[in-house]
Amino acid sequence: MVTSYRFDVPRLVIAAPSSGSGKTTVATGLMAAFSERGLAVSPHKAGPDYIDPGYHALATGRPGRNLDAFMCGPELVAPLFAHGAAGCDLAVVEGVMGLYDGAAGRGELASTAQVAKLLRAPVVLVVDASSQSRSVAALVHGFASFDPQVRLGGVILNKVGSDRHEVMLREALEEAGMPVLGVLRRAPQVATPSRHLGLVPVAERRTDALTAVSALAAQVRAGCDLDALMAVARTAPPLDCEAWSPATALTRSRGAAPVIAPRTPEGLDTSASSAFEARGSGGGAPRMGAAPVIAVAGGPAFTFSYAEHTELLQAAGAQVVTFDPLRDEALPAGTTGLVIGGGFPEVYAPELSANEPLRAAVAAFAEAGGPVAAECAGLLYLGRSLDGKPMCGVLDADARMSDRLTLGYREAVAVSDSALAANGTRLRGHEFHRTVIEPGAGASPAWGFTHPERRVEGFVQQGVHASYLHTHWAAEPSVALRFVEAAAARP
Repeated sequence: MVTSYRFDVPRLVIAAPSSGSGKTTVATGLMAAFSERGLAVSPHKAGPDYIDPGYHALATGRPGRNLDAFMCGPELVAPLFAHGAAGCDLAVVEGVMGLYDGAAGRGELASTAQVAKLLRAPVVLVVDASSQSRSVAALVHGFASFDPQVRLGGVILNKVGSDRHEVMLREALEEAGMPVLGVLRRAPQVATPSRHLGLVPVAERRTDALTAVSALAAQVRAGCDLDALMAVARTAPPLDCEAWSPATALTRSRGAAPVIAPRTPEGLDTSASSAFEARGSGGGAPRMGAAPVIAVAGGPAFTFSYAEHTELLQAAGAQVVTFDPLRDEALPAGTTGLVIGGGFPEVYAPELSANEPLRAAVAAFAEAGGPVAAECAGLLYLGRSLDGKPMCGVLDADARMSDRLTLGYREAVAVSDSALAANGTRLRGHEFHRTVIEPGAGASPAWGFTHPERRVEGFVQQGVHASYLHTHWAAEPSVALRFVEAAAARP
């Protein structure tokens, strides 16, 4: 049964002219402030970011969800939003980078502006006003007029220096006909520490993070007109779409034809491996009886995940159990599948290495052919070593921190059959790391990248699929179904 919604949930997109303007401060503060009023607030983040949604979840008590038009396609933005916002009083979407910044060389694709248009949502522009006065009107006018389909509902001024400074800014924006919905003064930053990939995740500092979110709520409550912001949110027209659901997505995936026939992506260098040879079908028929147990790595070292992944695994019939590789010395009882997502294993390499019983258990599970899906941090954990510290030794590869940030969207095709993806499956993903692993690909790589560069990457061996590439399974639910079927087939 397909469920359709005519959503008239009030909604705001919090955007900015550039990164560093204060989007996260305002968005998280608004979520917390409105939640304190007793509203059910649905938190969302444009783009592939994993860390900000953790703070959003803390502010609202609901899963932080990503809306990524590159990885999932523009057609899924509204359905995924409707899935998360169902039953809520307000939805707040934090933008990514500058309002009109998107996937490199792809126009508006994956930009905050595109998400706002797909959601028919008014935009509130957060402007760092610390070094300007009347010029703020020209800046805001440019952003308001650049794309007539993007509706700017008002401005929140950040880092305002004094009463006089505020008066000048307000006068300029009044001339431009742009409402000022809030003014935040220059003040010591709320304690949200950062490191090499952004903010420190909530799971690593939960008590301090709660304090920080409370402080953000107080800061926004004092400086912003919440009633006026809610009034702007209510101007969003009804959104007609079919809400995404994991069960429906899997049903459609089950009946879908193969994405493409197995083939070699043109131009990729295969000289180092036999990656593009046709291979037999992976996986198997679902096992009868108890639900397969999928163990998902969590805790401070493995914090990167999308809520939809767990929902898809559960809808496919799996029992999902979280474990912490820093503390747990064994995999959950009855584990038949293992998911190790992204995070910061480099920060916890000594502690992960010291947990020898779990490293041995993971290695034994993989050696026995158990299905393992590992992304980024999971890839590093499965290697021989990380910054010289012994890891699980499943892969004949060593990883280390580097000075170079690898960041960007990727278009990929599976070049080896695995428990996660059939040879030829196409997905879009995202890389985000400051580590390197050598070699970068095994004899049977996981992916062939077709854009923006052509190379093979990752490892497929026995039941293991390990790669740097972060993917969003809502874009291709067949991977979740295939993985659960592989887990169900375990004896």
